[in-house]
Amino acid sequence: MKHLRIILYSHDSLGLGHVRRNLALAGALTSQLPRLTGRHVTGVLVAGTALAPGFRIPDGWDWVILPGVMKGLAGYEPRDLTVPLQDLVSLRGKLLDSLLQGFSPDLVIVDRHATGIHRELEGALRRLRARGSAKVVLGLREVLDSPEAASAEWDGIGGPQRIQELFDAVWIYGDRAVHDPVAAGEIPSSLRRMISYTGYLAAGRPKGSGKLRMPGRYVMTTVGGGADGYELARLAAATPLPAGLGHLIVAGPQMPKAQRRELRRQAGPGVVIVKAVEDMLSHISNADALVSMGGYNSVCEILSTAVPALIVPRDHTRNEQRIRAVSLATAGYLEQHELATLTPDVLAGWIAGRAGTRMDRRGAQLDGLSRVPGLAAELLKAQALIRPLSQHMTSEPIISNLAQSLRGGAARAAV
Repeated sequence: MKHLRIILYSHDSLGLGHVRRNLALAGALTSQLPRLTGRHVTGVLVAGTALAPGFRIPDGWDWVILPGVMKGLAGYEPRDLTVPLQDLVSLRGKLLDSLLQGFSPDLVIVDRHATGIHRELEGALRRLRARGSAKVVLGLREVLDSPEAASAEWDGIGGPQRIQELFDAVWIYGDRAVHDPVAAGEIPSSLRRMISYTGYLAAGRPKGSGKLRMPGRYVMTTVGGGADGYELARLAAATPLPAGLGHLIVAGPQMPKAQRRELRRQAGPGVVIVKAVEDMLSHISNADALVSMGGYNSVCEILSTAVPALIVPRDHTRNEQRIRAVSLATAGYLEQHELATLTPDVLAGWIAGRAGTRMDRRGAQLDGLSRVPGLAAELLKAQALIRPLSQHMTSEPIISNLAQSLRGGAARAAV
């Protein structure tokens, strides 16, 4: 029987959270959908960062990397290409349209930003919907932002009506008892009928086989991708440690080299600074205590363990991490502290009091990676997506369409 074809899209401007979430979903769908549907899976991960292919992907998957964007003072701007933003958005949109039309997916899951950067994805989704051959899902982390900021984002894409036009379902990757974004005003209540709460994408994340970087007992600090994690890492590097305890600080692949060098210069005895580790979950699981920023994927990895954790949320740009940290601390699953009032002495006191203890998180819904494949199977069965193999295009048209889009976009770009 022919394979199910899946596309997982993320826009990617800051950090690696969208990519890491989609990788976790790809693994879960690949391992569980064959049992639920009788069909194996093949898919494409769409990302906007050149760092994405450095991650291991499941068998049967491949990458499409879009030209990158980043957040500047005036909003999004090209990350590397020297072209006007509108030309970059047009190029990304053409690539996405060719991919969705050429690959002919059975299921598309859009991560967080329903229509992408400046609605780059909307045209491709409309054409896919017109064919009636795919189910389309909007996947949302459990916290979006403050209600005011979230409302402005919904208005910017055309409001709830746009979601109802383009999507079949909305999946929220969280525990409603910890934080309900609909009740909090982050998601329009008119979308309630489309929503399923999956639980956190926490339990079932695979551990790799990478060797631990620390030989003995250690605490660990991680700052996500690292682009905005220097201040927390700097505080951690200066924190005195109890006797017999090392400190592993993972600076992240997006932290500038100069900042990593400065961290190593400041690091005291027993402190090890690394750019990245091959197996983050194993390192977290083996730590005596953990200090982390409050990104979704970092928190999910923490929740899947019993390691005590102090979350120090990002204190600018968005309120997302602060809302997440406060919600989980209120539920009793971790602790949180604001960066503005954190000092090496405060952090040293927390480490001394928590290192080696355990945290019971079994009350939280952590089984999202088990629930998502079931939700996907229900959608696919409802659509009765058993089409003749001849309706799926071969790789040659996909490559041709992508090449045509690149040529068309380049012709319009004022390079």
